[in-house]
Amino acid sequence: MSMEQLIEAARVSKAWPFQEAQRLLKRYPSGTKPDGSPVLFETGYGPSGLPHIGTFQEVLRTTLVRRAFEALIGARPEDGKTRLVAFSDDMDGLRKVPDNIPNQELIAAHLHEPLSRIPDPFEKGHASFAHHNNAMLRDFLDRFGFDYEFVAASAMYNSGEFDDALKNVLRHNQDVLDIMLPTLREERRQTYSPILPISPSTGRVLQVPVEIVDADAGTIRFTDEDGSVVEQSALGGMSKLQWKVDWAMRWYALGVDYEMYGKDLTDSGVQSGKIVRVLGGQKPEGLIYELFLDANGEKISKSKGNGLTIEEWLTYGSEESLGFYIFPNPKSAKQLHVGVIPRAVDDYWQFRSSLPTQDLDKQLGNPAWHLLRVNGGYEAEEAPGAGDTLPVTYGLLLNLVGVLGAEADRDAVWSYLANYVADADPAKHPELDVLVTTALAYNRDFVAPTLNKRAPAANEREALKALDCALSIMNPETPAEEIQTIVYEIGKREEFGFGNLRDWFKALYETLLGSEQGPRMGSFIALYGIDNSRKLIGEAIERG
Repeated sequence: MSMEQLIEAARVSKAWPFQEAQRLLKRYPSGTKPDGSPVLFETGYGPSGLPHIGTFQEVLRTTLVRRAFEALIGARPEDGKTRLVAFSDDMDGLRKVPDNIPNQELIAAHLHEPLSRIPDPFEKGHASFAHHNNAMLRDFLDRFGFDYEFVAASAMYNSGEFDDALKNVLRHNQDVLDIMLPTLREERRQTYSPILPISPSTGRVLQVPVEIVDADAGTIRFTDEDGSVVEQSALGGMSKLQWKVDWAMRWYALGVDYEMYGKDLTDSGVQSGKIVRVLGGQKPEGLIYELFLDANGEKISKSKGNGLTIEEWLTYGSEESLGFYIFPNPKSAKQLHVGVIPRAVDDYWQFRSSLPTQDLDKQLGNPAWHLLRVNGGYEAEEAPGAGDTLPVTYGLLLNLVGVLGAEADRDAVWSYLANYVADADPAKHPELDVLVTTALAYNRDFVAPTLNKRAPAANEREALKALDCALSIMNPETPAEEIQTIVYEIGKREEFGFGNLRDWFKALYETLLGSEQGPRMGSFIALYGIDNSRKLIGEAIERG
């Protein structure tokens, strides 16, 4: 596959990252801005809390579009044709004390001050609460290898880099009011101002009416909290903008070309888009994505704690499986809970293994094709790892761990894997070794407490005896497919009275494994060992 073939296929691909990139290419057909500067992608982050899966998905999805755009213009990441800015809104005033931080009384004394000027409650030596959370964000993004530039609102405001854009907002103060006031409740209109001064007496971000004294000089007048009338500069970190105005100003000041955001910010996107045009800029291209739901289909809320953290996902599944789960259909809501992890792991590996056999157009729609290139670009060469397979599925691994019981550990699992995997050495199968660890954790926390091996019915008991008899004369090295054939044949025998093979396999799962679903039994028996499998069958027969 040549680069020309890749570009041609990418320009007609229906995969959503390419669809997004194609819209951006219409804005800049040459692949660069009119002044020759790189195309700028942005993701935003509110540092009142720690990074989470929402942060990860936004940076990942934006990176996928960035890489797709580079593919469309035949560029590599190192060519510098694009940039990704991770922007922290750390000049926001803190409205309430988060529940999950220490030293809450300390933070309560600084409510409504900019996040970047509130002491660090974690006492880690950072300059502020925001500096701590910004450091966590950078560590978080670095952990996944994202290529980005970090920009903090506090640095831009305090250094004066936003001053020209702020003056522009002041010049268009009435235009901004004309956009915003009709969207507000009557009570809110009375105090609304696009610009929020920072009190010289308390250091708080004030929600008060503001008079523009001199837009070109950046001077404003307002009534402070103590009732005094203050005239001061709005520049150099002495003010910040209301959220929707701030977002628009940032697009204008930085020249942002692409930013996606959640459905909950749809209205903000509309108003900010109008404001950036008033300022003389252009609203970025972008995708409005659906939000995650919990296991009950309810919106995930930080205060409810009904979400799933990055650490939880990586405790029970792989990093690649998280990216895989996030990849499809960003405009459709997804339930995010531990129950989706095992299938996400196995589906990712199925897509990854199929890559070399797919035509180019199918590859460009394959999530694994994108995920394998997220930190390396969309060059025409085959991405490392494409076509790789796992020696066992994650589902089968979970069944093995479940049968081994509470005493199972990493070494025990690998000893059984030796029945099934050539060169069963963790060092030779590092990705499988990660899944051994996560399978042990998943079984401990979610599977083992629910296992219930029921007694077989009379016909099931006779079928299990027939299976045991067949296994008794098998060579321990019998291949999984041959064992599977025997299992099928027993399930089809009329004397056992199964309406269909599904009933037979359901009986095997419930009586041998204690669950309603399970793996291919031939694979499981080969992995667990014929003698050990016969012991399971014997125990089930005794329960009958």
